Amino acid sequence: MTSNQPPLWRRAVAELLGTSLLVMIVVGSGIAAQQLSPNDVGLQLLQNSTATVLGLTVLILIFGPVSGAHFNPVVSLVDWILGRRSGTGLALPELGAYVVAQTVGAIGGSVVANAMFEVGTSISAKDRATGGHLLGEVVATAGLILLIFTLAATKRGVLAAPAVGAYIGAAYWFTSSTSFANPAVTVGRIFSDTFAGIAPGSVPGFVVAQLIGAAAGLGLLILLFPSAGRAADDVVLPHEAGKAGS
Repeated sequence: MTSNQPPLWRRAVAELLGTSLLVMIVVGSGIAAQQLSPNDVGLQLLQNSTATVLGLTVLILIFGPVSGAHFNPVVSLVDWILGRRSGTGLALPELGAYVVAQTVGAIGGSVVANAMFEVGTSISAKDRATGGHLLGEVVATAGLILLIFTLAATKRGVLAAPAVGAYIGAAYWFTSSTSFANPAVTVGRIFSDTFAGIAPGSVPGFVVAQLIGAAAGLGLLILLFPSAGRAADDVVLPHEAGKAGS
C-alpha cells in the first residue's frame, strides 16, 4: 500500500466488519425469505438477491475509503499479485491480515444472522458441489475480478459500489451456483443450516473453482488492460480516509 493509506489494523477492522455484515445480509435475508415465502424458492432467491445487491452497495460505500472494501480473499489475492508488478497494492503481510479478517468476519456474520432469527447455529447440510455449480463459481468469480480491476484500471472506481452490487445481483440468477464468488463468504455460510448455507463437503470444490475463476479474470484483465497493476491501490474504491499511522 502507498503511504496515504490508513494503518493496517484499521483496514483489517474494516474488512472484518464489512465481511461480517455482508454475510449477515446474505444469510439473514435468506432466512427471512425462507420464512416469508416457504413454498416459493424463486421468490426466496429474488428476496435474497435484492437484499444482497442493496446491502453490498452500501457496505462498499462505507468501508471502501478505509480498506478498499475487498470483503473477499480472491480480490485481495489478485490485488497482491497485480501490485507485485508495479510496487502498489497489498503487501504480503497485509494480504494475510485481510484474509484472516475476512474469514473471521464471515463466520461471525453467519452466527449473528442465525441469532437474530433464533434459528441456532449449526453446520449446513446443503450440498452444492455439482459440476454445473463449480463451473458457475468459475464464471461468477472471473467476472467479478474483471469488473473490479477494470474499474480501477480505467479510473472509474467511484462506480464500484453500484457496479459490483449489480453484478452480484445478476450473477445470483445467471449462474447455477447463485454466485458465492468469495472463499470467506463460502466458509462463513457453512455455519448456517438455512437457505443460504453450504455443506462443508462442498466448500473445497467451491474455493478451488473461485481460485480458478480469479486466475481467469486476472488473465483477461492483463490481456485487456496491461497496465492494470498500477491501479492496485484503488481496489475496490480509492482510499482517501486517513494517513498512515493516524
